[in-house]
Amino acid sequence: MKIFGIEYAPLLVPLERRRQTWAVFVWIGSFFFMGPAALLGFLYLFFFTRFYFVPLFYLAWYVADIKTPECGGRRWNWVRKWSLWKDYASYFPVSLVKEADLDPKFNYFIGSHPHGILCSGAFCNFATEGTNVSKVFPGIRFTLTTLNCQFVMPLYREFFMTSGAVSASRKSIDYVLGSSCGGNAVVLVVGGAPESLDTHPNLDDITLILKPRKGFIRLALKHGAHLVPSFSFGENEVYDQVDNPRGSRLRNLQDYLQKLIGLAPVLIKGRGIFQYSFGIIPNRRPITTVVGKPIPVERTGNPSDEQVNELHSKYVNELVDLFERHKNKYYPPREHIKLKIL
Repeated sequence: MKIFGIEYAPLLVPLERRRQTWAVFVWIGSFFFMGPAALLGFLYLFFFTRFYFVPLFYLAWYVADIKTPECGGRRWNWVRKWSLWKDYASYFPVSLVKEADLDPKFNYFIGSHPHGILCSGAFCNFATEGTNVSKVFPGIRFTLTTLNCQFVMPLYREFFMTSGAVSASRKSIDYVLGSSCGGNAVVLVVGGAPESLDTHPNLDDITLILKPRKGFIRLALKHGAHLVPSFSFGENEVYDQVDNPRGSRLRNLQDYLQKLIGLAPVLIKGRGIFQYSFGIIPNRRPITTVVGKPIPVERTGNPSDEQVNELHSKYVNELVDLFERHKNKYYPPREHIKLKIL
């Protein structure tokens, strides 16, 4: 039903679909609003009420806890198992497919591609039990890594850490991979925030920023963590954004701001709760994350540039092969779609 150009959702929508939309809104809303709302709330309590001690107590806690995202985080499995995440996964829906088992005797470094706008597939599959990742890969403890700025805003940082997420810094990854001899899988969205600026649906090529990304290869060699490519088919389809071709004024401004603040200032085009024309909620498009076969890596305490480059080339080739094996199944109308690796 359209009114003044806005397409509204039908009035009689099954309760299950309403729950799915609510689940996605809870996560997206927390990402955008929880931190700023908590900050404003603490400022209000401090300046305008007699409960000024509450933000002071939190500030003391915040300072004492500041290094936790780089020291393994604070995973709460009961939060990861919320039924909310099942509804979140069913909304798109998000699916998890494996090409091979992961032996708990080893540690793993999983590269997640593409970034998309908000890493919907990576978050659902590896930071929650929405797709039962612990049953798909028994004995493996997945840890999603992300920008350190995700752990700055009050209360949101605590909420996000319950997923098991940690900082994507070298120190943080060293901590996770060095804490045990096996059973840990660090998940890194390799393209990072800059890649999100190239995210547009229905393109004939998918841009991955991968050529300059070699730090994760060096860390995999250092710890002897087997490399595993993964690709979330459909990740780039759930949002659109304002047209921003490379070299345009908008894109130059976005690139500058991304380097300045870390996060990419993407002007997204999604949908709302009760209408489909605009908003911050992603569209219902299927996302299938395929986890590839592990690439064996021998521990090398101080890897040379030659070793890093060789393993990087092997990883890129395995990722491209994974994409080619599955693209016709998950992108059936676009058989000529290809990866554009920058």
